Amino acid sequence: MFPTMPQDESWDADASREIARGGGKRPSAGFRDEPGPDDPAAEPEESEDDELEEIEVVPVRRELSLAIAGFAGLLAVGLVLGAVTSAPDSRLPYAIVLFGVQLLALLAWVMALGPPAALTTAGVCVPTALVADYLAVTGARAELLPLVWVALGGFVAAVLGQLVRAEDRKRVTDSWRTTLVIVAGVVAYAIPIVLTRQEVGTQTLTVGAVAAGVALLVARATDAIFPKPRLAAQVPRGATGIVLGAMLGTLAAAALGSVLVLPFTPAKGAVVGLIAVLIAHLVDLAVNFGQADRQLAGDAPTFWVARHMQGPLGAFALLSPAAYALSHWFLA
Repeated sequence: MFPTMPQDESWDADASREIARGGGKRPSAGFRDEPGPDDPAAEPEESEDDELEEIEVVPVRRELSLAIAGFAGLLAVGLVLGAVTSAPDSRLPYAIVLFGVQLLALLAWVMALGPPAALTTAGVCVPTALVADYLAVTGARAELLPLVWVALGGFVAAVLGQLVRAEDRKRVTDSWRTTLVIVAGVVAYAIPIVLTRQEVGTQTLTVGAVAAGVALLVARATDAIFPKPRLAAQVPRGATGIVLGAMLGTLAAAALGSVLVLPFTPAKGAVVGLIAVLIAHLVDLAVNFGQADRQLAGDAPTFWVARHMQGPLGAFALLSPAAYALSHWFLA
């Protein structure tokens, strides 16, 4: 046996075999050659650029825009007529009408927003709406605070119901805002009953509902005729209808302010109408952009009736607490 001689070079037999197996590839560090025109590595970048350049323009459906305009107008008329015709001792018919609107809004929001344990959330919201309507009609004092407590109680009950199943429990942390919006929106439709029991509440609700109804009606009807300039390629709305609706809605509120009793004046009516118009347009546009965002993300589209009704329903739901605040802090 002859002793093995140590190798002076840093390359041994094992390293040579490893390099041979790797096909002589270079290490990742260092300079690399640019891919040629026939190199398949360059194709994905070109396809990505093509996808970014191609933006799908969503067409405006004339019949759908007119249907949403009619629905917004009918909702405004129902709120106004119910508030005006509510007698001091006969507010139950108005409460029944509003409960129907609450059920319609609940159906639209649950289907469109998709909260965890949708059936459980809807099952909690129905008795919550009934309790809110009952307190608004029979409460010793016409106050907003009892409805706030009802909304918080319904929200807690809905979240607890979502914690029962493991698959729903995983989504509670990310979707509690959605649950709060649904519960608060349902309870908000009981505020018009409270407003009819206050000194200037009926007039404030009437002016705000008329302004918001005119704004949504004109904006959606204009989109059916002239939806330009487009706000976004993925959103079938035009800026002309929004501006025209805001102007005519504020004008209608100012006209109502000139014929109503004090403390209303044309200027105060215009201020109330402008706030109502801004709320209506912002909520309606938020729904449109939210739906476009879900479609771009590849989410499954919601049921079309729920998808298109939630704009006007959300607008009038947010208008109710705004009208309550205006009647106490601006017109009082």
